[in-house]
Amino acid sequence: MSDPAPPPARIALFDLDGTLLAWDCQLLFRHFVLRREPWRGIFLPVFLVFLPFAGFLGTGRMKRVFLSFLWGMGPDKLAAYSRDFARHVMPAIYPELREDLERHRAAGDFLILASASPEFYVREIGRELGFDLTLGTVVQTGPFFPPLENHKGAAKVARLKRELPASYFEDGKLRDAHGYTDSRADLPMLGLCRSATVVNPPPELAALAHESGWRIVRPARPWNGRLDLALRVLALLTGLGRDPGGLTARPGKNPA
Repeated sequence: MSDPAPPPARIALFDLDGTLLAWDCQLLFRHFVLRREPWRGIFLPVFLVFLPFAGFLGTGRMKRVFLSFLWGMGPDKLAAYSRDFARHVMPAIYPELREDLERHRAAGDFLILASASPEFYVREIGRELGFDLTLGTVVQTGPFFPPLENHKGAAKVARLKRELPASYFEDGKLRDAHGYTDSRADLPMLGLCRSATVVNPPPELAALAHESGWRIVRPARPWNGRLDLALRVLALLTGLGRDPGGLTARPGKNPA
């Protein structure tokens, strides 16, 4: 069977957390929900009990534990929160990366957002930003530890190969694709790309970028040092403060 449409000439493939914006969106979404339903903060001790065993449990299981705060939430409310949350985080998108996104769009590139964050809100963020395809971690919400398929590392590559027509690939790579990430966990995804941009990379990824001829960008983050970061993470976990993520504050300026 032939593909219903010809493949795109170029593809732009973006990660979300740490790439399009500074934070892990799971923290931002937790804060967003707790500000509206503070009682859900009672589940924080569950996450803290499991936290010392994170290395043994792995990121997928820990993600299930973290998402326990959504226990019993109905699909309609979750969908409404996800839509509102997506609009809420738009001011936090790095201006430099939004410019890149708009440049790709103007060139007619096929835009893909591939994130390890839960797909229920990643899909809405992708819609707000005008992506052609948005993929995230598929979560079956409702149970206390919701079942999920962690969309991380090689899982992103496998999902892209399932979701996209074979004609989008050439010689084992996406057609003339440029990848964006902040993390070594996305190296399998970058392996599909012919070029890449890394965002605020840690030293090992920065060294690899220099060796590979990848572009490096370092947009300003909303925190000032490790202590400020730790305090903001604590506020995001507990639902404290109006805007500990600094979504509406200028870089380097503490939110009210």
